[in-house]
Amino acid sequence: MHATEVFARYAAEFYRQPLPAEVIHHAKRAVIDWYASLFPGLDAAPVRMLEQALGDDLDRGGAFLAQGRPATARAAALINGTAAHAAEVDDSFREAMYHPGAATIAAAMAGGQDIGASGLQFLRGVVLGYEISTRIGVVMGRPHYKFWHSTGTVGSFGAAAAAGGLMELDEVAFAHALATAATFTAGLQQAFRMDSMSKPLHAGRAAEAGLLAAQLARRGLTGSLDVLDGDAGLGQAMSNGPDWSQVGATLGQDFHITRLTFKNHIGCGHTFPSIDGALALQSKHRIAIEDIVRIRVGTYRPALDIACYERPASANEARFSLKYMVASALVHGSVRMAAFEPARLEDPATRALMERMEVAVDPALDAAFPGQRAARIEIDTADGRRLSHLQPNRKGDPEEPLSDADLESKFLELSTPVIGAARARRLLERLWRLESATSLAYES
Repeated sequence: MHATEVFARYAAEFYRQPLPAEVIHHAKRAVIDWYASLFPGLDAAPVRMLEQALGDDLDRGGAFLAQGRPATARAAALINGTAAHAAEVDDSFREAMYHPGAATIAAAMAGGQDIGASGLQFLRGVVLGYEISTRIGVVMGRPHYKFWHSTGTVGSFGAAAAAGGLMELDEVAFAHALATAATFTAGLQQAFRMDSMSKPLHAGRAAEAGLLAAQLARRGLTGSLDVLDGDAGLGQAMSNGPDWSQVGATLGQDFHITRLTFKNHIGCGHTFPSIDGALALQSKHRIAIEDIVRIRVGTYRPALDIACYERPASANEARFSLKYMVASALVHGSVRMAAFEPARLEDPATRALMERMEVAVDPALDAAFPGQRAARIEIDTADGRRLSHLQPNRKGDPEEPLSDADLESKFLELSTPVIGAARARRLLERLWRLESATSLAYES
């Protein structure tokens, strides 16, 4: 069997099987985190531009944008998927080097609203999208991640599987939905190696592409079922010819959605072990900023390749500056949305600390990537001390997960400025009860 057929056979079984309560709970956590990511992204320039460009697809259709504006399903998936990735606060599955929620949930929500799905049907679609797409991301591996933005490429499969599951495509049609999604995969890492608005569009396009692939398969469109594992398939073209033979081995047994990383800071997740390590060292030794003579950060190679800006000149560059993120955390105690406001970007204390920071690849930590995201921090102080700390994980990783209460706090912090405290709390209550909802219709 080809990999697309392995996934399709699992999907056919998945429709008939009840989901464990733990898996449903983790799916609701993922949806809550998706909304926490969605709201702060609504005002991002690419999202506003999309709404303007897609005007013909708005104020009609069976789906909704985040604030309740009607839209066609594909437009809603594209816009909401873009918004959910725009603020750089969305979830990830570490081993796949991939943010699954932005595209998968955007497609499931738009597709589910369009066909009148229940809350439980929606959650089941979300789980199916996560389980299939994360496994594709794991197989594609680090060679894929060298050039490709997995959220844009692998995200198409999360969206297609989620939408196809909601539509309850039969085994043959589901395989063809994945096959067609493979031909839509795109998203280059070079798109965010300089100041650019393109990156969040990768997630939005993945959501739209996957939804479209499922819609087409539902109508009988066929694709090449060997498109993942064939001689000129995705694995050969966009990775190093990986082995697909075990891609479905743990489906239905090891639910990846229970092992997500939820961000505890705002910005590029590759900076987070360095932030956590620096804050831990500062707290343990009560280090004043003015007493720091030198900071040395050792971490894995992609953290330096992606969070690469030495002297960020914009909010977007700052989110991808390891030096800025660590220095801002040390000076201000955390990295929240305020870290990217103009006054904070030019903060003299932060900029001065950045000049006293060195970053380098730590070979041992690089060898452990992507299964571990770690950093080694060393601080020299004015009184002659050299202090060091190894941060093995990020807060929010499966080893140090955000609790439900942490997740609620994150949701309320990021949604309240956009929709108000009362609406935010009502929405949070509804999300915790999603499995009993009769529909996904927008409620103000």
